[in-house]
Amino acid sequence: MQKSKFLMLSLVVALVFVLSACGSKGNNESSPSASAPAAESPSASASASASAPAEEEFKPEDGAKLVVWYSASEKALIDEAAKVMKEKYGVDVEYQDVGPDKSIEKMITDGPAGVGADVFLAVHDRLGAAVQAGVVLPNDIHEEETRANNSDKAVEAWTMDGMMYGYPLSVETTAVFYNKDLIPEAPKTWDDVIKFAKTFNDTKAKKYAYMWEVGNGYWSWGFFGGYDAYVFGKDGTDGTDIGLNSAGGVEAAKFFQSLKDILPIKAADIKSDIKTSLFNESKLAMNVSGPWQTGEFKKSVKNLGVAEYPALPNGKPMMPFSGVKGFMINANSKFPNAAKLFAQIASSEELQMKNFELFGSLPSNKKCSCQRKKSAQILLPAYS
Repeated sequence: MQKSKFLMLSLVVALVFVLSACGSKGNNESSPSASAPAAESPSASASASASAPAEEEFKPEDGAKLVVWYSASEKALIDEAAKVMKEKYGVDVEYQDVGPDKSIEKMITDGPAGVGADVFLAVHDRLGAAVQAGVVLPNDIHEEETRANNSDKAVEAWTMDGMMYGYPLSVETTAVFYNKDLIPEAPKTWDDVIKFAKTFNDTKAKKYAYMWEVGNGYWSWGFFGGYDAYVFGKDGTDGTDIGLNSAGGVEAAKFFQSLKDILPIKAADIKSDIKTSLFNESKLAMNVSGPWQTGEFKKSVKNLGVAEYPALPNGKPMMPFSGVKGFMINANSKFPNAAKLFAQIASSEELQMKNFELFGSLPSNKKCSCQRKKSAQILLPAYS
């Protein structure tokens, strides 16, 4: 019976992961609701300083006007990029509230109809759908510069069949948000989490030590990755090789199953809004989430902390998924030149740092790493 339960759990995790990997990963929870502080406008000359020489000959179309899709809660970044675009090229930019979790699906329907944005922010996991639908243009004019300035992982995320499509902006991963009034220091290991849970959990009062969306493979993968399990081959390109039944995958599943003792809730009952509510009400000490909820948590939790995942019993760190956000160009845009120039400005080193300062989004630009470490506004640890 025990073996049967274990095999069933492994199958469920595998199926859930495959399904979640085919959908949008970066926005399973609510977006930050806190308004952003007013930003200082970077000069056009500063934003243009990193431009490739070819850009001097690459001009926007006559009479170009752009529409950009971006999240309302982070509109301040687009405002900055629009100022530079207007100052340097005389092109006006209109903003529309379409988040990166919805943009590609919307572009697939709106792009061919001629009503899609010229430039839109998206998450890299939906790149395949956009390319297959033929609704995005390659990053050709600025490809060399983009590859040189951004991390290899960010570049790979926006490359398909050797062709680069996106203009990377930021890297997102998940971490452990914790209430310092309930637990002063984040546990370093899972043994520490388990010990704390035994003293803190109170199911009648709906108090819990640590919570994540157990039934969603995206949120649970960190356990399996930390035990060297894999999916779709060692490098993620072989759909026939599912490494969840490897020796490491089996060990991960056994440990995963044991955590039922410290989180005695049905997996189907652990939803984003449920754990967010518990965390906001100080009934949940540690909440696994992403940077999109930072603003909300800073408002609801007086003494908020953010930490890396606790180390696994095998001594290795957990290996959560990460996502790369970037700008894409509508293949049906009437002003593709202007759109490419805007995407390059909005994803420049200066604007990536501004995005980090305003919203805590980790830059993909390699030159931003040292500045990021010095910033007092670091909200999430960087994961390799």
